Amino acid sequence: MADAPEPDLHPDEDLVRRLVASQHPDLVAPVRRVANGWDNVMFRLGDDLAVRMPRREVAIQLALHEQRWLPELAGRLPTPVPAPVRIGRPAPEFGYDVPWSIVPWLPGVSALEFTVPVRDAAAVALAEFVAALGVPARAAAPVSPVRGVPLAVRDESVRARLAAGRVDEPDAVARVWERSLAASVWHGPPVWLHGDLHPGNLLLHDDGALAGVIDFGDLTAGDPATDLATAWFMFGPSGRAAFRRRLEELAEVDAAMWERARGWAVVLATAMVDVTDARSPLGSMGARVLVEVVAEAG
Repeated sequence: MADAPEPDLHPDEDLVRRLVASQHPDLVAPVRRVANGWDNVMFRLGDDLAVRMPRREVAIQLALHEQRWLPELAGRLPTPVPAPVRIGRPAPEFGYDVPWSIVPWLPGVSALEFTVPVRDAAAVALAEFVAALGVPARAAAPVSPVRGVPLAVRDESVRARLAAGRVDEPDAVARVWERSLAASVWHGPPVWLHGDLHPGNLLLHDDGALAGVIDFGDLTAGDPATDLATAWFMFGPSGRAAFRRRLEELAEVDAAMWERARGWAVVLATAMVDVTDARSPLGSMGARVLVEVVAEAG
């Protein structure tokens, strides 16, 4: 991924081969590097499995969250997710002293590869996924300092990004942000959240149907409005309307929650524009989202 920060760790195909042979010899198969993400590198292992390796120190705790919670959640979700099938232990003898996972290989292509009108076909299924995931979380669920929190917690960082000069129409975006800040806060129990439900973490079939949801490193518990921000990242107006209709059939969603969700779209989109090249996949997506939230606000 061109947007990704420099790695702290450098897993490669040879390391994966040695780790699998050492810890899970019954799964030895050809290894091929297939994706380099923000925090992790993905290697295909044979035809049916993949190996997910942290490439940054900050991803280590996120990997542990996935290993602990995703197998428990996967059984009640309507969409395939990469719940670990085997846990990889830290291996200082190989120079890789961090946890890693073997997960199912999921079919489909990143939603970033599709135009917005094609992605609209996933609206109903994604609403069903969000509703199924977003139930009250267990008390031991991970809690993030930046996802699922009241929007006021993110106010300083959003205003700093608006002042930095990389966001177009910062005054208009600020008005949208202030409107979202004014919405009532979430008073319900913390619910399970994917935490990073943008198109880069969604897989689609060729016709735009939802194939899988990946990258649960930001899995946390908190305000359900956080994951509803996907309505702006994934869809255009018609898809967003379909997503909203289906979600409201399945869950209790009020106007304040949608207003906070728009605020979360601003949080995430301004971050994408601020830290990546505007011509990159994430940067251009963030810029598009900001144009749409401003247009909707009139």
